[in-house]
Amino acid sequence: MVDDFVDAGLLTQLRWRCSELQASGALRPARVGRGANERLVPEVRGDFISWLQQPERDAEHELLSRLDDLRGQLNRALMTGLEDFQGHFAVYPAGAAYARHFDKLQNSDLRAISAALYLNDAWSPEDGGQLRMYLGGGRSEDVIPVGGRLVAFLSERFEHEVLPARRERMSFTGWFRRRSLDGFV
Repeated sequence: MVDDFVDAGLLTQLRWRCSELQASGALRPARVGRGANERLVPEVRGDFISWLQQPERDAEHELLSRLDDLRGQLNRALMTGLEDFQGHFAVYPAGAAYARHFDKLQNSDLRAISAALYLNDAWSPEDGGQLRMYLGGGRSEDVIPVGGRLVAFLSERFEHEVLPARRERMSFTGWFRRRSLDGFV
């Protein structure tokens, strides 16, 4: 967990971009599963998302550059073999949540490290919306989604959930991905 991963100016621009996507209807209800098994299940996942395919704003370019710098640092320090980052803007309306889950996709080892950058303004613990991380041994830790805070964790190791918030909750969330390990011994 790193506070102030982005400065206040960039945070404001990213929050504005997320709001712009929401106002334009570009945010769509998030789905669970993939391929033929992909479906809407609002009682499991209640957020609205917009994948960042091609950056359209300077703020998006700057954020992806910061994430790419982090990818390089992780590769050098931990030899993680990360190749890229795939992410989306997300908005959780008041009361929405995302049930306990792993980010590792079934039959895929591409997602190595999950990351969430919170875009919220003036967030307090009373606002809810915490990321609950399950650490094993019956232990968990709640992370408050304070604007500018980046949380990153191993996608296949840590089960987690997003608790309901009392007001709208925004983030840019995604995965550092690696080349498939299928076929390697």
